[in-house]
Amino acid sequence: MIKVAIIFHSRSGNTYQMAAAAAAAAVKAGAEAQLYKVPDLPSPMVLDHKAYAELNAETADVPVATLADLVAADAIMIGTPVHYGLPAPQILDFIDHSGPVAIPGDLANKVVSVFASGSMPHAGQQAAILALHNCICHWGSLIVPNGSSVEVLGLPNNGAPYGTCSVSRHEANNVHEDNLAALEYQALRLVEVATAYKIGREQTTSAIRYVDRRLLAEKFGL
Repeated sequence: MIKVAIIFHSRSGNTYQMAAAAAAAAVKAGAEAQLYKVPDLPSPMVLDHKAYAELNAETADVPVATLADLVAADAIMIGTPVHYGLPAPQILDFIDHSGPVAIPGDLANKVVSVFASGSMPHAGQQAAILALHNCICHWGSLIVPNGSSVEVLGLPNNGAPYGTCSVSRHEANNVHEDNLAALEYQALRLVEVATAYKIGREQTTSAIRYVDRRLLAEKFGL
């Protein structure tokens, strides 16, 4: 069974709503899915304090993501709100600390897809997704985009081929049903690609040799 880790940060519940929908869709597709929230920062920027407090209570039982969770997964979905056209600093901080597993190649055979939520239609959702694609390239992972080839992606509130984008209009828990349908497709596609890749890897012997961990330990203290 494919293991899917859904890593997210949320401020007013929209990205969490998307992450929960992605997890349900992955399970529906036959995978084992687990939600993980990234660690928060000491002084996060929060606009809707009431929604932020309610979200913290609602997600109290969601485990905090660790590097071990990335390594254990076959497939990873990353969900982020948009901060000034970029991924949330909490997401970037978590990725910035992934070197101990990324450099040795522990993430090189993961299948990864990204989704984002922003306040307005052109708030930077696609830019944030593409920024995370840059990070995924450094991991060496396989990026799974939505594309534009299925009907659900042409619904009025969808359209981004990079990954599902939501428009919150500065309202908490305001993800459109079109976006939830797109997330179901995105999770299904991720599970199918991860399944095919896992079968292929099990049936072949790789000639790839990743960096020697002993050398990394000596050089970086990993």
